Amino acid sequence: MEETIPFKNLHSREYQGHKKKVHSVAWNSNGTKLASGSVDQTARVWTIEPHGHSKVKDLELKGHTDSVDQLCWDPKHSDLVATASGDKSVRLWDARSGKCTQQAELSGENINITYRPDGTQIAVGNRDDELTILDVRKFNKSLYKRKFSYEVNEIAWNMSGDLFFLTTGLGTVEVLSYPLEKMQNDLKPVDTLTAHTAGCYCIAIDPKGRYFAVGSADSLVSLWDMSDMLCLRTFTKLDSPVRTISFNHSGEYIASASEDLFIDIANVQTGRTVHQIPCRAAMNSVEWNPKYNLLAYAGDDKSAKYYGDEGVFRIFGFDSS
Repeated sequence: MEETIPFKNLHSREYQGHKKKVHSVAWNSNGTKLASGSVDQTARVWTIEPHGHSKVKDLELKGHTDSVDQLCWDPKHSDLVATASGDKSVRLWDARSGKCTQQAELSGENINITYRPDGTQIAVGNRDDELTILDVRKFNKSLYKRKFSYEVNEIAWNMSGDLFFLTTGLGTVEVLSYPLEKMQNDLKPVDTLTAHTAGCYCIAIDPKGRYFAVGSADSLVSLWDMSDMLCLRTFTKLDSPVRTISFNHSGEYIASASEDLFIDIANVQTGRTVHQIPCRAAMNSVEWNPKYNLLAYAGDDKSAKYYGDEGVFRIFGFDSS
């Protein structure tokens, strides 16, 4: 049984500016700016009015020499954004000036990046399954570095910053305590969750701190209770490996996407699909705005309006009834 759509005034808009496909989209903490990272080696920052239709201002962040694979904003500062690139560097940028303020050279091609919720530290994962944690105040010296013997995919802290999650190619989620154990300078294992029958690719934390969700190569999304680490339900609408997931600001909806030609939006409590956004290609990144029901999404598709390889992202919005 599908629910009837509780959404009113559906609207969608395309944003074009990158020369190649967009890998990652992320909103700043107050939901006024969106950053996009692209294979064209740049990031861009877009100033978004929630219901505006005027010309959008965007600022190019130039300096990386390889694809910008993932980016994230400082949770405590709405104008600072961090980028992870295949050029082995991580950069911090001021989104007002477009200037790179700090840069760290790491040992591999960086593909995942996340801030600790208090804004003090950044965790970075690379293609060689190595995790590095950086202190934003002493950026050129890593706090922690560890190479894992198994595939490590997306990484995240919980909302209070005292647990750290790794999704793995073994179908597990490794839960580690944070901060580092002073004596061993290591992350202490708390739990290993056998989450899926195939690799776990992505993780999202409910902004209210109650749940986390995991997307897997088995095409399922699992929802977990943060307090007792038990699986509450699975979302089963996608047929391909789940590449990207995101909770909306109230924790009421979860969006998930893959190579399927739609983004699924489900009710977190019931597990039922409430809406599907059609896509023309595989999706790389979906992210809800932290204040409004606006979903930014980017994939392997080209612009509907332009010819060539221009990378685009779109923002879908609605009013809840």
